[in-house]
Amino acid sequence: MTALPRALAPLRHEHYRRLAGALALSLLSSGLWTVALVWQIVALGGGPAALSLVTALSAAGMLASTLVGGALADRLPQRDILLAVALVLAVPTAALAVLSATGLLALWHLAVVSLVGGLAMGTYYPAYSALVPVLVPEGELLAANGLEGVVRPVLAHAAGPAAAGLLIAAYSPAAALGAAALASFSAAAFLRGLPARAAGLIPGAGGGAAVTGLLGDVREGFRYMVRTPWLLATLLFASLMLLVFIGPFEVLVPFAVQAAGGGPAQHAAVLAAFGIGGAVGSLVVASLRLPRRYLTVMNLLWGLGCLPLLAFGFTTDLWLMLAAGAVMGATFQSGMVIWGTLLQRRVPAALLGRVSSLDFFVSLSFMPLSMALAGPVSELIGLRWTFVVGGTVPVLLAVVAIVAARMPADELAHPLDVGRPDPGPEPVPAGAAWMEDDGAGRAPVREGEPWRN
Repeated sequence: MTALPRALAPLRHEHYRRLAGALALSLLSSGLWTVALVWQIVALGGGPAALSLVTALSAAGMLASTLVGGALADRLPQRDILLAVALVLAVPTAALAVLSATGLLALWHLAVVSLVGGLAMGTYYPAYSALVPVLVPEGELLAANGLEGVVRPVLAHAAGPAAAGLLIAAYSPAAALGAAALASFSAAAFLRGLPARAAGLIPGAGGGAAVTGLLGDVREGFRYMVRTPWLLATLLFASLMLLVFIGPFEVLVPFAVQAAGGGPAQHAAVLAAFGIGGAVGSLVVASLRLPRRYLTVMNLLWGLGCLPLLAFGFTTDLWLMLAAGAVMGATFQSGMVIWGTLLQRRVPAALLGRVSSLDFFVSLSFMPLSMALAGPVSELIGLRWTFVVGGTVPVLLAVVAIVAARMPADELAHPLDVGRPDPGPEPVPAGAAWMEDDGAGRAPVREGEPWRN
């Protein structure tokens, strides 16, 4: 077999190819849905308030379910969770497409489906993150996370919205909704081909335990976070970074572009540059080895990656704004590739779903507040100084997190730049065992652990 580039090495494994295909289709569906939702609301006579309500319900659903979703990911087969999410997204979206095509669709239908979709998606990321290290050898986790970092902006932020726009222009929002449903059904088909049960579940977890012990599982995840300095410091830093950065970027950049003589097309170009930069940054990191100073590098990438936000406060040159967007996308997504790999290699398998859900929860929790504060703060201190705060404060926060958690000493004490020997191109990687559920509820675990019933 011809050797694949390092960035594509995880695709040698059949089961991971299926998971990657399902992820790609889910991201495509998300991009289609985003644009279809906007223009379906417009077609119903709704405006910004209606769109805000529907999208807020989705965000609230994700925020409400993500912590419980992490506990579920550590107790139930992750494949089954991902499959359920794909179907929960596909069936209601298909129903919306039919209602739209027949002229029976109402705004409340969109609101309900958006809330249900948000609740489902809150369980997706923890299950996906916990399943990847079961399917991919330790030495290829960086590449697997890099691949995700490439396909996410390309499909969710570029190909999906573009396809939706073409379908709506040629036909109607119903066509874009139908395409989103079809992509989700196809993702479910890819997931259906994975074995039923995977390694890494909590010993003794079953249907009843998965219900009665969920809150205790969530508390255990919090306890692990609090007693793990590098994890706690990184999550606190990331939450505060998003608080000061994401609002100015999402809310105020369009006004900076407008002040520079641009409009919607130029703003879209800045967002596209951010996505393309993220894809390139992910591909570069996926092609390299994990840095020896992985904690320091990751946090500095995020902190220093906010500095280009200053360009929107101090220049009216659109090309500089495009460059700033590309650099921010590259640094942020590069750090995310390292972060995903770090979680999968240092967090115990039985806790990975819950820790991933904490990460997702932190990312969601401060975003609405940041976007709500961006406008009033800019009116108080001015657009330029709001960009200064958003661009410089994260650098200080990154340094504080690195020093407070003694990350330089921690990363040297726990080196990740060398891994176990590569098991070769076999479809089932070393360190993970698979079997079809035999009906007795038995599931394999990682090598070296006893079988459990």
